[in-house]
Order: sequence, then C-alpha cells, then structure tokens
Amino acid sequence: MKKCFVLVLLCCLLVAGTAFAKTGTLLVAFGTSMDSARPAIDDIEKAYKKAAGNEPVLLAFTSDIIRNKLAKEGKPVLSVNAAMNELAAQGVTDLKIQSLHIAPAEEYNQLERMVVKNITKNPGVFKTVKVGYPLLVSEKDLDAVVKVVLASLPKDRKPGDAVVLMGHGNDRGPGDLTLAATAAAFHKADPHVWLATVEGSNSFDNVLPKLKASGAKRVWLQPFMIVAGDHANNDLAGPDATALPDTGLWAFRPCRRSPGRERGVPSCGSGIR
Repeated sequence: MKKCFVLVLLCCLLVAGTAFAKTGTLLVAFGTSMDSARPAIDDIEKAYKKAAGNEPVLLAFTSDIIRNKLAKEGKPVLSVNAAMNELAAQGVTDLKIQSLHIAPAEEYNQLERMVVKNITKNPGVFKTVKVGYPLLVSEKDLDAVVKVVLASLPKDRKPGDAVVLMGHGNDRGPGDLTLAATAAAFHKADPHVWLATVEGSNSFDNVLPKLKASGAKRVWLQPFMIVAGDHANNDLAGPDATALPDTGLWAFRPCRRSPGRERGVPSCGSGIR
C-alpha cells in the first residue's frame, strides 16, 4: 500500500512539473535599422510565432549601435539580456534561442557569450536553455541553401550572365572557413556564380580576376545576408558602391533581395540542438 502511494505521489509530481513548465523562444539577429530591410526579419519572426502557438516568441538584436538608433526613432528592439529577462518574467522555464546569423562567426560567438553571462548572473531562472545553430553548419544545410538561393536568382538572367553574391564575412573565427566552403559550393553548382565577402579572405579583389576571365558581359549582384541592409544598399548597389569597380567590361544589374526573404531559406539550417 505504501509503495502504491509513493508511486502515485511521484506520478503527480511529474505531471505537476510538466504542467508548470513553459517553453519560450528568443530569435536573435545582428539587426538592421533600414525599414526596407526589416521585412526579412519580421517574416521569420511571424513564421516562428505561428508555429509556436501560444508560446511566447521574442526578437533581439545584438548590435548596440542599431538598437540605440532604433530607440531614438521610437522603434525599440530588445537586447539579448533584456529579452531573456522578459521571457523569464513571463514564466518561461525552458528557453530556446535561435540564431538568425548566416555562419558561426563573431556575432554568433558574441550571442553565446551573452547567453552564458545572463545564465551565470541569474542561476536557476531557466530549467533548460538551448541555443540553435546559425544557418550554415553542415553539408546538408549548405546544399539546401545553395539550391534555394540559385532558384531565386533573377528570371531575367541569361546564359553566360555572371552572378556575384555578397556576404558579410569575418576574418576572425570559423566563419571565414564556412563562407569559403559556401563559395565553392555555389561555384560548383553554377560555374557562373561567385560568392565574395565584405570582410575576410574571400574578398571582391579575389573574385574580380575570375570574373574577368569568365568573359561575362553582364553581372548580377545579389546580397547573401539575412537582410538587404546597409551593405546591400551602399557597398553593393548604391551610388557610391565599392564592391566591384565599374571597369566598362560588364553591365551591372543589382538585385537587393536577400536570402532571408526567400521561402525555404530560414528553415534550411540545423536549428535548435
């Protein structure tokens, strides 16, 4: 009889523990202050909220500069620390944090440090915290992203037209190696497609000789970033664009649509561990 009572009590405790557990999701991006670029992030947030049902979903930006600028414009976005505290205040016990970065580079590493700092400062607030990988961490991720991005290239592109995708890049950490593998995958899938980065070893200076050797007369420029923000509108396609010099050898056709707007790209990555 006593054993039966103990078993019943344990079952009740397990059921109660499950009932009081509450899951929440935090989406984290570097951020953008450009209204024209924001829909890429907003669309991802809407998709997560739809899938989460009644579970809370919050968005945070890691960039202090962007958050401060948005706050001055009356459009505040939470920091990672503030968002984690808000979810804790809403009663979340099991927290899922999903990176919206392209590669496991500096910004993703910064996110991990922010999460550890919050947990260390507030021990016991969350029962579990899981951090999802950025978009590209496996061969499966890469194959899926290459397929979706190539399918999204401009319909007006003709045979022989070259495409240069612009990523952000990073000269610190494993992100540079990830984007080098990504560049190779795009070029293997389509020999007229190159990926160059604003920072890191895979610069536009390295791509330019290959582009000239291809004999292309028309070059499409397209961002390979979650949002088509400042870099896409200034470095790539603005009036003072410096990504590729106008040598007169080709005609440029800028396309500002980012992978974050393409159906299927946000779901290509490995996600929560």
